[in-house]
Amino acid sequence: MPNKMTTPQDDSNDRESRWRYRLTRVPVAIAALVFGGLFLAGLLGLIPALAGFVVIATATVLAGPHPQTISIARRQHGAIDQQTIDAAIGTVLTGLPGPAVALGRGDKVLAFNSIARTIAPALRSGEHISLALRTPQALEAIRRARASGTAQQAEFLERGATDRWYEVVASPVLASPVAASPMASNLLLLVFHDLTPLRRVEEMRADFVANASHELRTPLAALSGFIETLQGSARDDAATRDRFLEIMRAQASRMARLIDDLLSLSRIELNEHLRPDKELDLVGIVRQVADGLQTLARDRGVEIEVTAPPGPVFVLGNRDELIRVFENLLENALKYGASGKRVALTLSPGAPESGLRDIRVAVRDFGPGIAPEHLPRLTERFYRVDVAKSRTQGGTGLGLALVKHILNRHGGRLVIASTLGHGATFTAFIPAQNPPEKKITQQNQ
Repeated sequence: MPNKMTTPQDDSNDRESRWRYRLTRVPVAIAALVFGGLFLAGLLGLIPALAGFVVIATATVLAGPHPQTISIARRQHGAIDQQTIDAAIGTVLTGLPGPAVALGRGDKVLAFNSIARTIAPALRSGEHISLALRTPQALEAIRRARASGTAQQAEFLERGATDRWYEVVASPVLASPVAASPMASNLLLLVFHDLTPLRRVEEMRADFVANASHELRTPLAALSGFIETLQGSARDDAATRDRFLEIMRAQASRMARLIDDLLSLSRIELNEHLRPDKELDLVGIVRQVADGLQTLARDRGVEIEVTAPPGPVFVLGNRDELIRVFENLLENALKYGASGKRVALTLSPGAPESGLRDIRVAVRDFGPGIAPEHLPRLTERFYRVDVAKSRTQGGTGLGLALVKHILNRHGGRLVIASTLGHGATFTAFIPAQNPPEKKITQQNQ
C-alpha cells in the first residue's frame, strides 16, 4: 500500500490539534490538583505534599494520552511523598493528648506517640501490631474496622500493679481517589482513652450506695425488732419497755445522724468549688467547740487543753462548716483516745505558703494510736479501723470524709499522724486572711 504523503501544512494542523486537545485537559487537571491536594493537606496537615501532585498534573497536561509519562512522574516523586507523609503522621500523633498508633498495610505499625508505650511498651515501627498489643478486644476492633471500613470501638482491662481500663477506637482513614496512595488507602488510626477514673467513680458510687444502705438497714432492723417485741410479750412489762425504748431512741438518733451526715456531705461536694468569702475569727470558733464538748469530756474522764493566741485569727470561711470540722475532730479524740485522759487542741500559724500564712489547728489525743496501714484510708466514706467499736461509739463512718471535703472547700487540707501506743494527731491547715490594717494598706496602694 503506498505511503500517504504529508505536507508542512498537515504537520502544522496535527500539532495544533494536539495542543488544543491538551489545553482542554487543563481545567480537569487543575481541578484534580486542587481537590486532591486540599484533601491530602487537610488529612495530614501537609502542604508540601502538593508538590508531587503539581508534577503529576503537569505531566498529564503536557503528555496528553501517554500513560508512560504519568507513571514516570509517579516513580520520580512517589518516594518523596511517602517519606514526607510518614513524617507528617508521626508529627500529628505526637501532638495528640492520648495514646495513638497509626497502622498501614498488613496492620504494620507506621508511627505512634510516646504515650502509646504506656499501653504497649513493645511497639516497634514496621512490626505487626499484634506483637505489641496482645489484647483480644483491641485486635478484634482492628479486624472489624478493616472489614467494615467504619470506626470500631472496644474496651479492655490492662492488669498490672494498678489495673487500668481503656477504650480503643480503630478508625480507617479514607483517601480521595485523586489523592489516594497505597499507604493512605490502608491507613488505620488507633486512639486510646483511659477509662480508669470513670470506672473508679462508678465503683465508689456503688460502694457508697451499698454502705449507706447497710448503715441504715442496721438501725431499722433493730427498731422493727423492738417494736414487735413491745407489741407482743413485753407489752405489759414496764421495765423491759423502758429499756427497749431507750435502745430504740439511740438507734433512731444514730439513723438521724447518718442521714444528716449524708445530706451534709452531698451539699458540701456540690459547693466544693465555691470558696467561702466571709471573714471569721478562728480562735472564737475553736473555743466555742471546746466549750460545747466539755460535758462529753467529763463523762469520759478526759480533760481538754486549749492553746491559742490571745487575739483573733482571721480566715475566710463558713462558720457552720468550720464548727463541724472541729466538732468531728474533737469528738473523735474524746471517743477513741479517752484512755489517754487528755486531749490537746492547739491553734498556731503554720508555714508560709503561696504568700499567705496557714493557720494550723491540731487535735491530739494520747490514746492507743492508729496502725500505719489505716492512715491513708481514714478519710474514705464509711471506712473504720474497728467497725464494732465505731458503732458502739455512735459513729457514722462519714465524719472524717466531711472534714476533708470542708477543708478542701476552704482551700485547706487535713494531715493525720499517729504512732501505735502514742496517740494520734489530726491537723487542719486553713489559709489565713490578711489582717484588716494590711488589707486597707493594699487597697490604698
